[in-house]
Amino acid sequence: MTIAARPTLIAAATLLEGSGLPAADLTAAHMDHFFYSGAATAPEGIVGVEFCGPDALLRSLVVIPEMRESGLGSELVKHAERYAQSKGVRAVYLLTTTAEQFFCRRGYASTPRDSAPLAIQKTREFAGLCPTSSAFLSKKLL
Repeated sequence: MTIAARPTLIAAATLLEGSGLPAADLTAAHMDHFFYSGAATAPEGIVGVEFCGPDALLRSLVVIPEMRESGLGSELVKHAERYAQSKGVRAVYLLTTTAEQFFCRRGYASTPRDSAPLAIQKTREFAGLCPTSSAFLSKKLL
């Protein structure tokens, strides 16, 4: 699997919206910290990292149905974590309504929302784009 940086904003938004994930707040600048596999104009999977000081929000992981169970999602998450760690991130946080078990199998733990770092709480995803019923998870990076 080849993972590349910077999918096009249109391709990322199309894939996210097609999977029911938020894309309304994404800009071209966000794509500097997004990764994809497949064609740049029609990715098979994407993931993004939003930096919040010494922490990061893992966002927008999606894999097309035909590629699920192929390991692509796991590889994208690992890639994003390594990238975040290379930028000095100490912990990664995420919100999910459908993939809690997927992330727990990859070392993420359920975390009380009120313990989220202030910078994470101020992201559009945390503050309103994701429902308050979303699972909030975190993982410390070594």
